[in-house]
Amino acid sequence: MIIDILTLFKDAITPYLNSSIIKRAIESGSVTINVIDYREYSTKANKRVDDYSYGGGAGMIIEATPVINCLKDIPDIENAYKIITSPIGKTYNEKKAKKLAKLDHIVIVCGHYEGIDFRINDYMDEAISIGDYILTGGEIASLAIVDSVVRLLPNVISKDSIDVESFDDNLLEYPQYTRPVEFDGKKVPDVLISGNHENIRKWRRYKSLELTYLYRKDLLRKAKLTSEDMKMLEDIKNENK
Repeated sequence: MIIDILTLFKDAITPYLNSSIIKRAIESGSVTINVIDYREYSTKANKRVDDYSYGGGAGMIIEATPVINCLKDIPDIENAYKIITSPIGKTYNEKKAKKLAKLDHIVIVCGHYEGIDFRINDYMDEAISIGDYILTGGEIASLAIVDSVVRLLPNVISKDSIDVESFDDNLLEYPQYTRPVEFDGKKVPDVLISGNHENIRKWRRYKSLELTYLYRKDLLRKAKLTSEDMKMLEDIKNENK
């Protein structure tokens, strides 16, 4: 996979790409990530990329010219899937991450300042929002997308780890523990060290349902629940009246 990130602030992005799982994915060849400063594509002598908003208003607006010039300079841009981080987009989720992970080439445009010339949207395939709050720029949003996509690529993380994560089946993941068995008076649940795999499976499913019920009831409306799940959920509701 190739991911191109268009930004004014490369230094806000590259340190994260040079660490942990993403760094290993780049080094193994699973992904190529290019961070491009679209300021270099400004047609102005001082390389300025923003200007005042037509119609008035506070703040400066990113011009379309440097962004579009940058896009057109990316090899095979016609076949790339182009994303802009924007509050007008649908809220990002794991389902979208899995769809993006199947693509060969993604381009992400990071906006900044007060806004970005709306005509840039005409060159995009999709706008994505990572939540209903305001950021000073699209760099954090772009990294959230990159991180969630890269970890899903083949051979980046073991398949077993990905198969039991939060938001799979629209449920939160069950609690996990490691050594020591007891720390500061708090013990690992006995069932997890019992060796009884069926009881462990049931406990984990119960806790997954319980956490989802307590913290993200909205997910339960979309979850595909078995008859066993429904019985567990009924017990959970009774315990938390």
